[in-house]
Order: sequence, then structure tokens, then C-alpha cells
Amino acid sequence: MKKHLFKLCIILSCLLFSCKNEKKEPYNSYKELNKRYTKFLKYEPDSLAFPRSYDSKKEKIKKVPSKDWTSGFYPGNLWQIYELTNNADYRELAIKWTSFIEKEKFNDKTHDMGFKIFSSFGQGLKQDQNNQKYKDIILKSAQTLSSRFNETIGSIRSWDFNKKNWAFPVIIDNMMNLELLFEATRISKDSSFHKIAVKHANTTLKNHFREDNSCVHVVDYNPQNGAIRSKITHQGYNDASAWVRGQSWAIYGFTMAYRYTKDEKYLKQAKATVAFFLNHKNLPEDGIPYWDFDAPNIPNEPRDVSAGAIVASALIELYEYTKDETYIDYSKKFLKNVQTSNYILSSDIKAPFILKHSTGNWPKKDEIDEPIVYGDYYFLETLLRLKALQ
Repeated sequence: MKKHLFKLCIILSCLLFSCKNEKKEPYNSYKELNKRYTKFLKYEPDSLAFPRSYDSKKEKIKKVPSKDWTSGFYPGNLWQIYELTNNADYRELAIKWTSFIEKEKFNDKTHDMGFKIFSSFGQGLKQDQNNQKYKDIILKSAQTLSSRFNETIGSIRSWDFNKKNWAFPVIIDNMMNLELLFEATRISKDSSFHKIAVKHANTTLKNHFREDNSCVHVVDYNPQNGAIRSKITHQGYNDASAWVRGQSWAIYGFTMAYRYTKDEKYLKQAKATVAFFLNHKNLPEDGIPYWDFDAPNIPNEPRDVSAGAIVASALIELYEYTKDETYIDYSKKFLKNVQTSNYILSSDIKAPFILKHSTGNWPKKDEIDEPIVYGDYYFLETLLRLKALQ
């Protein structure tokens, strides 16, 4: 094991600090990360309480049931740490936590089936590609998600709450759940899942983007005729603002859609929204964005490292399709700055999280400037994707 960890340390050091025209910095990134990883080993499994975020002021972990949209990320983090370290203890924990989510395959009250099921069982299947049980759970989950599709609109319904104001809300985040459908077709050869995913992506492409290639958060439709009722935000600064995690979901979602379809219009949109993101005047020099590009008090606004991690992961994949060095440079810069600029939690904190400074829901003042589980998920995915690329 020590020999393996030493090799991994060398690999990560090469990956994280090989940015173009930059000198290597004397920072033992693997040592710092490993201190955080070990906190996961000491956290007891609880089928009713998935760790979602950490309130550093109260020194309290926010825990949620499996029905919460974030539940799949924690087992997904364990699977990814296992892949990084090859330590079987993480695998055992990943299997345990993943099993707690199986009942969600029947939950037709949410669009977040991809976040919950594919971030957990999908990561598990990546490690055990012949696991038929995991395949069956993914397929059942895809069937459940498909039940929320409206043919007239051409989209999967996102939320069921706030029915007094919304008739059929579709959020940009929903692009991320299409991966479950695409994979279900790959596993089963049933093209119906793929077709629904494509129709949803096409509707989103048509209606969610502004002229500057930023995206709106929520589009509400009339389910009877498909007409747009409103374009609004639920988590951004205002209806016209560029909520930064929404831009991240769009970049990642359309890059992923291109992976499965090779449809050039998806690639074009991903690149256009990346350009909006990378060239925005309010993107900080270190590449770690504020929670909304139009937040009124920049530079005195909370950052959202989770959004940066989502983009960093997506841009490694986008680089593979385009060979545009701008994309890989951002991913490397993000990883470097996260690990050298006080974004990793102190080893004194026992909570099973890695990164500080994510922003959950600013309008509700919920999870502001805190470690949040999905920030860790896409950070770990960025590490793994860059490692695979190298």
C-alpha cells in the first residue's frame, strides 16, 4: 500500500502542477488530500443521514435522507477516492452507502434520478462493469425518470413544488440527469431512453440560452401546448443574472450530451457557454467563481468552488473533443489554486468533506460559503479525468 501511495503522490504532483509556462510549487498535494480522505473512513454509515454540507460556525454536519437530490454524491465520493487510492476500505464503504439509495429507483417525484442513482450506482458500475444488480437499478431508475417526460413540451419535468406559480418547470440542472438515460440505452439497447434524453436536450438548447450564451435557471411551460409561461431564477441573484452553477451545469450537460450523440450543436453550445464563463469580467483571476456573475457586491461576494469544479471536470472532457489548450489550462489552474489557496478543509475538522467555499442557495441564505458534497464529487472527478488524460 505504501508503495502504491508513493506512486500516486508522484502522479498527482505531475498532473496538478504541469500547467503551461508555470513553475512547479513546493506543495505536497497528495499529503493534504489524504488527510481529508481519511475522514471518510471514520464516518459511520447511516442509511437515513447522508452528509450533505458542513456548517463550520456551528461545527455541525447537515444530513439528509436518500430522497434528497444530493444523496448520491457521498457514495460517489467514496467510489472515486477508492479509484484514486486503491484502498479497499473506501470500496467497502462505497458499497454500503450506495446500497442505502436503491429504494430511490422507485421515486417518481423527482427529476434528480441521475444525481442520486448515477453518481452512486453509476460510479460503482464503473468499478465493477459486470455488476448486473447495479445495471438493473440503473435501468429501473431510467424508467422512473422517463415517466416525468412530457411529449408536448419535449422535456422532463424538474420540480413538483410551488404549483401555484409553476405549471411545468424545467431547470438547467436537469441536463445532468440525462446521463442516466443515455447509459440506460447503452446497457439495455432500448433506444427509448436515448430518444427522451435527446428531446430534452433539444428543448433546453432552444429555450434556456440567452444571446450572450449564458443560461436562465428555470423555464416554466404550459403542459397542454408547450408554450413558455416564464423564464426565471430560483437560486440566482435575479431572473436576468447568470447564476454561476447554472452555467456550470449547462457546460457539463451539453458536453456530456455530445459524448453520447456526437451532435455538433451540443458541442457548439458547450463551447459558447464556456467562452461566456471563461471570458466573463467577473471571473476571478484564480478561476474560482463567485456564486453569481451578476451578484451586486463583487468582489465581496461568496465564491462557489463547486461550480468551478463542475466546469473543471467538464473542460477536461471538452478538451478531448476539441484539443483546445484553453480548456485544459483552466482545469489545471483550478486544481492548483484550490490546493494552494486555502480551499481544502483543515485536517482538524472531522467532517467527511474536502473543499471549503461552496455556495448552495444564496436567495434562501442556505449553505453559504460551506463545504458541500457535490463540490467534492466534481473535484475528485476532475482529478481522475486529468489522471486518465495524462
